[in-house]
Formats: sequence, C-alpha cells, structure tokens
Amino acid sequence: MGRAVALAGGAGALALVLGAAKGPAILAQPIGGLWEIRGDPASPGPQRLCLADPALLAQFEHRRATCTRVVVGEQALSADMHYTCAGGGFGQSTMTVLTPRSLRIHTQGISRGAPFNYVL
Repeated sequence: MGRAVALAGGAGALALVLGAAKGPAILAQPIGGLWEIRGDPASPGPQRLCLADPALLAQFEHRRATCTRVVVGEQALSADMHYTCAGGGFGQSTMTVLTPRSLRIHTQGISRGAPFNYVL
C-alpha cells in the first residue's frame, strides 16, 4: 500500500519536455509552480519540482520521459489519466484535488520493466 501524502504548490514555473495533452478540468484551479512531493518510494524525504502544469504529476514515475496522457474519466474533484511513454513505460493515475494547492495522486504502471504502485 502506498503512503498518503500531500503536494504543496508555490511560485515559479519550468516547462518539462513531456508529451502534450489537454489536462483535466479539475486541474484548472491548481496552478503551476514549485510543488513539494512526498511519497516517492525512491526518495527518503520530500522533493521539490517546478512544473508549469500540475497535470504532469500524473506521470510522476515517468517525469523525465516523453509521454502521451489521456483523461479517461473525470468526477467533480478527481480525474483518471492513462499515459504511455516512449521506450515502453506506461501508467495510470487518479488525481484528486484536495485544495487548489494540494493534490493526492495514486499512480501505478510499469517502469523500467517492473511494476510500481504508490500514492503521492
């Protein structure tokens, strides 16, 4: 089971080289900028990422890859996204807006030939 964590947004912006896709409408409120991420199994503590588009957090496991994202379902405060990446990785994420500056992301898929499943 993944660890539950919140992401806190701040100011700033950086465009990452990732596949373009229209983000879910629920992410119209959360703004780009500096995000603090907790729950990454590869990191013992919080990480900070500067993102122009919070929808990029849906592919957190493949954040350095070129991926194509598709919104497959959307509710009032959450969205389900599937993505595929160049080189064979893929995943699906459920993003839930807690506040305009706080998200919960459950993500799972295949990365470097092995499964992953955790909560950010």
